[in-house]
Amino acid sequence: MAQNVYMSGFGNEHVSEDPRCPGALPEGQNNPQVCPYGLYAEQLSGSAFTCPRPTNKRSWLYRILPSVCHKPFKPLEEGHLTHNWDEVEPDPNQLRWKPFEIPKAPWSKLDFVSGLHTLCGAGEPRGRNGIAVHIFLCNTSMINRCLYNSDGDFLIVPQQGKLLITTEFGKMLVEPNEICVIQQGMRFSVEVFGETRGYILEVYGAHFELPDLGPIGANGLANPRDFLVPVAWYEDRQVPGGYTVISKYQGKLFAAQQDFSPFNVVAWHGNYTPYKYHLEKFMVINSVAFDHADPSIFTVLTAKSTRPGVAVTDFVIFPPRWGVANNTFRPPYYHRNCMSEFMGLIKGHYEAKEEGFQPGGASLHSMMTPHGPDADCFEKASKAKLEPERVAEGTMAFMFESSLSLAVTKWGLQTSNHLDKNYYKCWEPLKSHFNPNCK
Repeated sequence: MAQNVYMSGFGNEHVSEDPRCPGALPEGQNNPQVCPYGLYAEQLSGSAFTCPRPTNKRSWLYRILPSVCHKPFKPLEEGHLTHNWDEVEPDPNQLRWKPFEIPKAPWSKLDFVSGLHTLCGAGEPRGRNGIAVHIFLCNTSMINRCLYNSDGDFLIVPQQGKLLITTEFGKMLVEPNEICVIQQGMRFSVEVFGETRGYILEVYGAHFELPDLGPIGANGLANPRDFLVPVAWYEDRQVPGGYTVISKYQGKLFAAQQDFSPFNVVAWHGNYTPYKYHLEKFMVINSVAFDHADPSIFTVLTAKSTRPGVAVTDFVIFPPRWGVANNTFRPPYYHRNCMSEFMGLIKGHYEAKEEGFQPGGASLHSMMTPHGPDADCFEKASKAKLEPERVAEGTMAFMFESSLSLAVTKWGLQTSNHLDKNYYKCWEPLKSHFNPNCK
C-alpha cells in the first residue's frame, strides 16, 4: 500500500530513512569508507556540479546494491513512443481529440510503459532542448519492471484511475486532480487499479520550478509547502526470473536485466526528488474589476528557457474560481499566440467549449493559429447578466504551453483515430454584429 506520510516543501533539502533501519544515513559526510548497515552510497545528479546553488540539484542514496549491477541494455520495442516530428506533414489547423480509448484487458494488456503514446512535441533529446506530450493508456500494473527517463523530466497528469508510483525515494499515491513530477534519471514503477488514462508533459534539458511572483508578492499560486515528497521505503527482494530496468534514452527504449528490485534505497538525503501536488491547493488570482488578467496567472510550474520571461513550457490550470469582472466578456478571449497551447480536461466542462471538449480528450492550438470561444459560448456570454458567479465549478482543465512550435505525430493525426475532424465547425455559426450606424 502507499504511504500516507510525505515530507512537504518544493525543492527543499530533505532527509529520510526507512524506520526499519534507524541511523542508516551517515552522519556528517556523504560517502564514508563504510556506510551504516553495509549499504552503498550513490549520488544522483540532476544538474551540473558547478551550477549555482539555487539551481544545483542532487541527492545521495544509500542502497543495498548500486544501480550499476545490471546486464547490458538492449533495444526494446517503443510502440507509439517517438520523438520523430517529421512522420507526417505539419498541420496548422485547430486540432481537437475525442477522449482517447483505453484498451480492454485481457485482450490487450498495457502497462504504463507499453501504454505510452506520443501525441506531439518539438526539439530533440540529444540537444537537451524540447518537449513532448504523451498520452498514457493502461490497464495493468508494471510487474518486475521499472522505467527511468535519461532524456528529461515527466510531469504526469492522471485523468482516470489512480497511480501508485514506487520510486527509489519511496511511494506516492497520485489520483486524478493531482500531478506528480518524476525527474530525469529517477527509477519508478506504476501500479494501476483498472482502466487508467492520463497526460504527460516531458521536458528535455530543464527542470520544473515555481514561477516568479513579481508584484503578486511572497504568497500565492502554487505554494511551496503544498508539494509533497515521498519518505524512504525499501524492499530487499531477489527476482530470480529477472527484473527489467527500462531506460528512455535519446528517444528510444532500452531494457536491461538484473536479479533484484531497484527499490532498495534504505535512506537518502538531498533536494533532487520526485514530488506530487494537489491542484485544489492552488491559490487562484483573478480580476476583481474589469477585463482579464492573462492566463499566466494560472501557472503552477514552469520550465524556463535561456531567454528571460520565456518558458520552454508552462503547466497551467483553470480551476474553480469566482468571476466578478464588470462590463467584461468573461470567457477566454479570442486569441492568436506566439506560443503553442495544448489543453486537456481532467473532469467537468471547460467554460469556452462546453460541448465537444471532454475529459480524457485534448486540443492543440498551434503557434499563431486563431482560437477562442465557440459560437454558443459567445452569444450566451455577450447577453449574460453580470453578477458574481462561480466559474468552472466541478471542473479542472489544464494547459501545457510552450514557446516551441509543436509537431503532431502520425499516431495523433491518423493512427489514434480520435481526431475530431469537425472541430472547426464550432466557430462557423459566429456572425457579424457590426453596424456602422450604431455604436
